[in-house]
Amino acid sequence: MNITRRRVLYGLTALPFAHHLGLRLAVGAAQSRLALDPQRPQYHLLPAANWMNDPNGPIYWRGKYHLFFQYNPNGAFWGDMHWDHAISDDMVHWRHLPVALAPTPGGPDKDGCFTGSIVVEKGVPTMLYTGVNPEVQCLATSRDPLLGIWEKAAKPVISAPPPGLNVTGFRDPCPWREGDTWYMGVGSGIKKRGGAVLLYRSTDLREWEYLHPLASGTWNGKPTADPVDSGEQWECPDFFPLGKKYVLLYSTERKVYWQSGELDRKEMVFHREKQGLLDDGAYYAPKSMLDHEGNRILWGWIPETRPLADYKRAGWAGVMSLPRVLTLSGEGELEMRVDPRVRALRGPQTNAHTAVGTLDDLRISNYSGEVHCLTKKAAGPVRLSLTSQAQAPGAFFSVSYQPEGGETTLKIDNKPIVGKISDGKLDIRLFLDGSVIEVFINDRIACTRRIYLEGEKATDVLVKFEGGADQLQELSAWRIKPISHDRLTT
Repeated sequence: MNITRRRVLYGLTALPFAHHLGLRLAVGAAQSRLALDPQRPQYHLLPAANWMNDPNGPIYWRGKYHLFFQYNPNGAFWGDMHWDHAISDDMVHWRHLPVALAPTPGGPDKDGCFTGSIVVEKGVPTMLYTGVNPEVQCLATSRDPLLGIWEKAAKPVISAPPPGLNVTGFRDPCPWREGDTWYMGVGSGIKKRGGAVLLYRSTDLREWEYLHPLASGTWNGKPTADPVDSGEQWECPDFFPLGKKYVLLYSTERKVYWQSGELDRKEMVFHREKQGLLDDGAYYAPKSMLDHEGNRILWGWIPETRPLADYKRAGWAGVMSLPRVLTLSGEGELEMRVDPRVRALRGPQTNAHTAVGTLDDLRISNYSGEVHCLTKKAAGPVRLSLTSQAQAPGAFFSVSYQPEGGETTLKIDNKPIVGKISDGKLDIRLFLDGSVIEVFINDRIACTRRIYLEGEKATDVLVKFEGGADQLQELSAWRIKPISHDRLTT
């Protein structure tokens, strides 16, 4: 069953707001079951229990990295959206803090605090987010050094979409500053025309003037119950300078797309020059930030792909991606790499070696590891695969490459992947963590998968390279250490 981030769940009984441990942690046997779940990631960020989705307002503030995210304190299913909060020194090891933002009864966010951003205005962290229902844009500020206490504005700063537009939605604000002026994009779309980012302007983040669409797309022509599925609605826009260009990210049709190009500062219109799919897998609603060194870091929600009944029974749902460092190539193509700080979690390294012309398989224990595969220019087909005793015979995940008369075919799990492979060389970095796989190919192609291996215990995973030692330059694996002792990542 496909549970979207916007599906309203009726009949839920709201629990009183309480300390985060009282909301999150099951007791006794239930807590032990969560800690022992082999499908639960060990080095990706997720709450101790219950549902999470979009990253919200990531920010580096007073020497700490703060990451907020959509969270349901009432169970492992979508609904009753709060902003949960985690803090880190390095974006790898996290400590959970109490819920930062909860719906206010009778307020503009009474039915949920949806996705948004945090910026700093005159030294004060300021949050812009969407309240429902109806969808309005709200503001809150914090003078707490740990950003745990927020004071909400009494009224929305934008109470309705622009008049005269037949919008399909109005949510997920992304503000940025040009000189002394604030601009803000809001995810939206025009019925039977396509998704759009609506552009606003302000001097103080509180009074906003609508200008026009910053960018827009095209409806796919297929009527759907949810306009996101038809491309009539763009969600979670993110707009920022990168190198000498600007980059726009948006989520629609259950995928995330990127565009790079120029911002016409006179007309305040974004002109796309390059575009592509950000991640060809289970990855959605990303939000970026600047780290202490000024690098652009991207976070994304890794949703469940198993049935609702399964993750409700498991007691947890949703994972945050590893931090990705974004850059642009000289051709304006978006590139991404897992932040090198994740390497601090590496255990001992093992390498494949040849014996009588064959390659030894590598082994990853406890469903937690990193693999690096670097090939020479491929004269013939090559394949990197993962197998496990807990799964049916054959690979449960694979990356393959087939040169064919000047053309190349790259496949992930036998599905053709769109992407350019220069010089026929592959540089594959793969991160396995419980039921999550994040794989990056040549820093240009990303794919996130959910793999729910059977069995009550994690068994060894074998990493196999097929194609011959003469086509392999490096094949290495590391055991990745968990960021907590009990899988609860607190």
